[in-house]
Amino acid sequence: MPDLRSIQTEVDAGYLYKKLAEKEEDKAVSEIFQQMSEIEHNHAIAFLQKLKLSESDMPSPSFRAKALNRIGKIFGYDYVLGVLMDTEKSLSNSIINLKKKTNQAVTGSEANHVKVLRNIIGQSKVSGSTIARFESRHRSVGGNALRAAVLGGNDGLVSNFSLVMGVAGATSGQQGVLLAGLAGLLAGALSMALGEWISVKSSQELYENQMQIEMEELETSPENEMKELELIYKSKGIPEAQAKEMAGRIINNKEEAHELLVREELGINAEELKGSAFEAALYSFFLFAVGAIIPVFPFMFLSGTTAILISTAASAVGLFIIGSAITLFTGRNIWFSGFRQVIFGLAAAAITFGIGKLIGVNVAG
Repeated sequence: MPDLRSIQTEVDAGYLYKKLAEKEEDKAVSEIFQQMSEIEHNHAIAFLQKLKLSESDMPSPSFRAKALNRIGKIFGYDYVLGVLMDTEKSLSNSIINLKKKTNQAVTGSEANHVKVLRNIIGQSKVSGSTIARFESRHRSVGGNALRAAVLGGNDGLVSNFSLVMGVAGATSGQQGVLLAGLAGLLAGALSMALGEWISVKSSQELYENQMQIEMEELETSPENEMKELELIYKSKGIPEAQAKEMAGRIINNKEEAHELLVREELGINAEELKGSAFEAALYSFFLFAVGAIIPVFPFMFLSGTTAILISTAASAVGLFIIGSAITLFTGRNIWFSGFRQVIFGLAAAAITFGIGKLIGVNVAG
């Protein structure tokens, strides 16, 4: 049985798809988003009717949806598309898990919100190049970038807040706190940057090697690769004769055949290999540093109990903002998510402060 939260989710999705349609320059893709908006709106109406409510009871788009729209205006609407796709997948997984817990049959319709884009594409007059561009965008953008920004800032804030409080506990907020905080900021940010660089670079090198091997196989054994293409088409429900014909036609275009095999057989999106490992490292360094500077900043001008209290207050505000930002992906209540983040962050800092205090007393004794 739907509830008001389900209706709000549908309203928000319809609102965001409509904004995507308004900003999309490609008319074919814009039409897809417009149809998605209408589908979500119809779902909301159906839910209202089940609750014996009228369309006048339809809620307005939430603060979360409007915030995502503002983010889209600033950073581009690909971000909004990524978050929407993540939300659709999360909702379908929740429905499936609920059915399994209540011993209800899983029919496959639970993921209709995720599948409907492909259904609309199949019914629309959209060119192959447009479909490829659309699919590569919704696979690789949006939620991941925003999530990385939020989690990067959270890592910097929580880790350095705990470090600063540990040293402050040992020294009563006097000597060494600022130095330890700045050292923690640099060490953590450099570690994050290096880790991101290694991650991106190693993935690129691995995928490039796999793609090269696939090209060599295509050049040395085209008949076997043609059979693989035929199997790929057959797995998509294409009749055997037609699959064989399509495979025979595409194998004559080496570049196109290679692109298809890389995408379907290896599961590699070539567009994602174009990202710069150096840029990713800088991005991670900056995000970590932004969060890590918050608990350190008061100790640049103050010391003792005053600095500790201001650092704690500033960090609590930062934690609340991060917790609130997480709701852009989870859809949870802002106050619940924000205060949960504050409680966990303060608990971690309190533990390190207590340990620091204990160590400081023992050393002094």
